[in-house]
Parts: sequence; C-alpha cells; structure tokens
Amino acid sequence: MKKKLLSILLVFMLVVSVLGACGTKNGDDTKDPGKEATKAPTKAPDKEGEDVFDEPVDELPEYSEITVEIFDRGTDGGKTDPTNNYYTDWIKEKVLEELNIGVTFVAVSRWEETQQLNNLMAAGTAPDICMTYSGDLVANYRDLGGLVELSPYIDSYLPDLKEFLGPDLALPGRDMIQRNMDSTTGEIYSLPARRMNVAQVTTFIRKDWLDKLGLGLPTTTQEYYDALVAFKEQDPGGVGANNVVPFTMTSDVRWRASTILESFVDPNLSTEERWVNSVIDRQYLLPGYKEGVRFLNKMYNEGLIDNQFALYKDDTDSDNLIKSGVVGSFIHNWDQAYRDTPGLLRDLQENVPDAEIVSIDPFVNSAGQTAKGLYDAAGLNYFIPSNCENVDGALRYINWLSKFENRYYLQIGDEGVTHEMVDGVPQLIPAENEKIMNSPQNIDYTMMINGLDVGDVSKNAAALAGSYAVDADLIVKAYEDAMRDGRPAIIVPVTLSAAGPYTQVLTDKGNELMSTAVTASPDNFDKVWDDGIADWRANGADEIIAERQTKYAEYIASSAN
Repeated sequence: MKKKLLSILLVFMLVVSVLGACGTKNGDDTKDPGKEATKAPTKAPDKEGEDVFDEPVDELPEYSEITVEIFDRGTDGGKTDPTNNYYTDWIKEKVLEELNIGVTFVAVSRWEETQQLNNLMAAGTAPDICMTYSGDLVANYRDLGGLVELSPYIDSYLPDLKEFLGPDLALPGRDMIQRNMDSTTGEIYSLPARRMNVAQVTTFIRKDWLDKLGLGLPTTTQEYYDALVAFKEQDPGGVGANNVVPFTMTSDVRWRASTILESFVDPNLSTEERWVNSVIDRQYLLPGYKEGVRFLNKMYNEGLIDNQFALYKDDTDSDNLIKSGVVGSFIHNWDQAYRDTPGLLRDLQENVPDAEIVSIDPFVNSAGQTAKGLYDAAGLNYFIPSNCENVDGALRYINWLSKFENRYYLQIGDEGVTHEMVDGVPQLIPAENEKIMNSPQNIDYTMMINGLDVGDVSKNAAALAGSYAVDADLIVKAYEDAMRDGRPAIIVPVTLSAAGPYTQVLTDKGNELMSTAVTASPDNFDKVWDDGIADWRANGADEIIAERQTKYAEYIASSAN
C-alpha cells in the first residue's frame, strides 16, 4: 500500500508541479481575511479601458450588490440548498465585510445549463457572474454582443486571479488567463478555471459480484462483456433476476459510455482529423465510433444495459440504482464512486455491507491501448453578461475569490469537521451537518479552480490522495486506470464562432440519436444511425467542421512562418 501511495503521490506531484509551479501563495496567506480592509479602486471600470481606477484607498467602496450563478447538481442524501447554506452565508458575510458587496446566488441546473443559460441571457436576467463548461456557448454569447470584454481589467482588477492561474503550458508564451483570448483582437470575454488534476474518466464494477462468481477483474472488452452476461444470468447480488442492472448510464451516452466508445475509435487518427471532426466535443464522426455504438446496441438488446437509461436526464436515477445494490457496472468521473457527493460506495454499503466497487481498465483498442480522454488544464469558463449593472462588483468578487485564503477555506472547511490535519496536510472528511459540501471541495463556489490546492505544490498530491473516506488503494487504482494511455486534450489557439448558435440543437439531437441508436433493433441500427448522423450534420455540424478545417489550416500555416 505504501508503494502504491508513493507511486500516486509522485505522479500527482509531477502533474501539479507542472500546472501549479507559478501563482500559488504560502505563509501568511492563511491569515483571517477579515482582519484587513480591502484596498479598493475609487471608480468603476471604464468602457474604453482607460483610467480604470485611481490610487487605492483604505475605505470601502459604496455598497452594491451582485448575483452569482451556482450549479444545482440535484444531489440527494440530505445535501443543502446550493444557494442558501453554510458556505454561501460565509461568502456573503466575508464579501460584505471586505468589499461592501451583497451577494445573491442563482441556481442553474448542471445538467440543463445550456438551455437555462440561453433563457436567462435572452431575457437579460442572467446573473452578474455566469459559468459554463461549454466554450462554444461562450463564443455564441460573445458574437451576439452579450458579454463584457474583460482584457482592460485583468491587471488592475484581477491580479490575484492572474497570479493563481499562472502560465499556460499548453500554449507557451501565454498566461492561462489568456486561454480564452481572441487570437485576432486580443479581447477576452471569459476566464478559465485551472484544473489541478487532468484525470477524466474510468470504468467501475462490483468486485464482490465478480468474487461470488469466481471471476477476476476484466482486462479485455470480451471479459467485461462476459462478466455482464454472468451478472444478468446468475444474479450474484441476490436482488432478483428481473431487478439486476448489469450496466447503467444516462441519456448522455457519449459520456456515460465513453471508455467503451473510445476503444472503437481509430487510434491512428491525426491530430487534425480528431480535432476538426470533434464537433461540440462529440466524436460521432470519428472512424470507428459507430461500431462502438453498435456494441452498446448489442448490449442493450441482450438486456445488459438499464432499459430506462434514455429517460435519465441527470445522474439521480442512475445513482439511486447503484446505491440500492442492483447495478453491476458503470462509467463516470475517475473518482465518482468514492466521492462524498453523491456518496455512491458509502450509501451502497449501507444497503449492502460487503459491497465493493473497484475501477477497471479493460477496453483495449486496435493498437493495444486502453485509450481515453484527459481533461485540459483549463476547465470551467466564467464570464460577465452585458446586462450586468455592477461590473465593478463582479470583478472585485472574482478577484476576492481568487485569493488563496478564501478559496482555501472553501475547499477544506473547518478542521475536525470537514478535514483533519495529518503531518501538516489537510485530509478531507465527510461532514454530517450543515457544513456538508454539495460538490467535491466546493468546486462550484471556487469557480477558478477545479481540484484541491493547499498552497504548497509538494503537499497538494498528499492532500488529494488522503481526501477520500475510502481505502487509499481504491483511489490509487482509479487514478492509474484513468491516466493509463490517456489522450491529452488538443489545444488549437484559434477563435471559433460557428458552433455557438448550434450548440443546444446539436446537443439535444446528439443525445436523442445516441439513445435511439442504442435502443434500435439490431437489423435497423444502420438506418437509425446513418439517418441520424445526416440530420445532425445538416443542423450545423457540417458548418462547424468547415470552420474548424479552415482555422486549423490557417493556424498551421501561421506556425510555419
């Protein structure tokens, strides 16, 4: 176990030291942020970016108010209201004290964020600070004139954010804060979060079921398939033959079956082919992807996939099945089974005390690799809509949140309640009271960071490795499985516009296509898939591909000069 822990710590330290070598603070930054008054600019941002503020003064600015988007993940198990809980109260109190700004949180569904944000933006009622994982959505709002241009205010209003984000190692010569910069104008309309860990996805299975059947952990696609068949036919959990769900997912098939689907994609694709044809992060058009969907169709028609998956618009129903003890396997975030929220393994073991969920990595492609995607070091995008009447307050809030002492407290909470100190390193523990966190390390409140940062590169890995309420070996294995043969995100620094207007329709049509294709009769699969892809392409995908092809060629040409 110590050997494995050392292994993961070394890997984490390598990743985190690369991503976080610049910008983190130490020492006195753990002081109480309320002890000193914020030195505030004396005037609001200037539209032309000139004379952004006069000399700082010790007095607080005049009272103002802002609204801030927060994700509602629909979590169960007694989690708190994401807009009204201990942590929102803490933020409100501190921001009022230090910035003289009143904060109101506005919930947006994590699973329907595109539609809900579109409605809010169209109505001119979007929160003063919004966030999304969709760069295409941001591009659409930008092109429609719906966003505040932020580049004039970076150095004057966001120094702590800029310092924390540091350099962008994927694009040498740029700061991470410039990741979303328009390549032709230098304008910036949204700001990126920094991922401390790029592991993305893995496959989980009930090891106790395998043990009862005398089966080892699957190491190939065929062994995985055979295990699901055995689950269905032999009911090792004793839940009843009609209740067994060998594999569960949601209507977001491309995500919840991603490791399976990726294994069918041609591993010899060029960077250009993969990037150009990955429309709104969907890989439907990549050679081999269709055969991955055909494999899911086979599984479904043999009763190996939850027959209600197409009705699940978020994780709630799928999670409840896993917790109840009837599910044999699922695919999700690399650590999803072990997170305090939604508490899959914890709640499962309350119902089935001897239950075990472990990660596996069985889907081998034609090159002999278990290929899977890795996250980009830049994650969430957050922005200020043009309907915002308090840009000054929104900017101050973002920078306040970027200060180490503020995001650090939100990430780890109170000692003895949400973390314990072990050898000088905080290790997170699940809270059982009002201080429970609705998302891991409160990532939905600390919008500029995804992943744990304790202010010391050498300690970040140890903090993360010890911050799960499960055996450390499970975390080590899940991380190793998620990183094995991982494919780094492709970064092409060009400005794209075509996808924006089509993002919602292509997302909806894509989800419908995947669900319809998986549930089709085998003899009708090709027609369903081919007709659906033709419709998908005609509804904007071809236009997006054409733009990406042109932009990629221009980028390569400019790089050669």
